Amino acid sequence: MLNIQLATKYSRAIFELAQDENKLDDYAEDLKKIYEDVFSLPEAVKFFQNPLVPHQAKKDLLKKAFDKEISADVMNFLMLLVDKSRIGIFNEIYEIFTSLKNQAQGILVADVVTAFPLTKSQESQLTKKLATVTGKKIQIRKHEDKSILGGVIVTIGDKRIDGSAAGRLRSLKSTLAVGN
Repeated sequence: MLNIQLATKYSRAIFELAQDENKLDDYAEDLKKIYEDVFSLPEAVKFFQNPLVPHQAKKDLLKKAFDKEISADVMNFLMLLVDKSRIGIFNEIYEIFTSLKNQAQGILVADVVTAFPLTKSQESQLTKKLATVTGKKIQIRKHEDKSILGGVIVTIGDKRIDGSAAGRLRSLKSTLAVGN
């Protein structure tokens, strides 16, 4: 609970700075790069969460990894997180920042599960259809799950649309069971 409160505080701070400087997308790209290159790796997360690793070692690693690749403000933010022993909650900060950014820009994230990868055309059609239905900009986060057999499952917020073959088979099975 405390980590979420702290992550929210730091997320809101970097979000407000990005908004004030009119650089929401730039900061989002920098934070995404940091997440993908370092904090998506469990070993790296353990390194940064380890209180026995000196702050300077953590700073040096971040500087080597991202010097000249991210803005000075985002680098300073990372250094602050290290100094305050908060770098271990970077993933939570990144998720909350992304959520705040999407909300500010009127973007809804749709988690789309398919049995097979979507073609660019299918992805484009699905994005347009969801944008029409919701009246918002849509950003698709793709997932693959062979167990759905075919079709698509779309989750936006707390709404879920199950258009999968497996879902239809379950529905048919329950309908037949009720009929007996």
